[in-house]
Amino acid sequence: MKKGIHPAGYRPVVFHDLASGAEFLIGSTIATAETTKFDGKEYPKATVEISSKSHPFYTGEDRTLDKAGRVERFKQRAAKKK
Repeated sequence: MKKGIHPAGYRPVVFHDLASGAEFLIGSTIATAETTKFDGKEYPKATVEISSKSHPFYTGEDRTLDKAGRVERFKQRAAKKK
């Protein structure tokens, strides 16, 4: 890599996919408070809800992710307006 072209704080970060449990080691400047072991080394850890390992476009699966109950809240608001 060329020296001096990356922003300050650029380092390897482990991204953990909550939907599939997959972990990726990618260079990033994201601020993290957690750390985790990956291939025997300690790295900063960032958690994501969905990645290429769990997104239906990449996996070909047809499934619905409704972690926060968004559909139910929408139906409740729609029922109140009627």
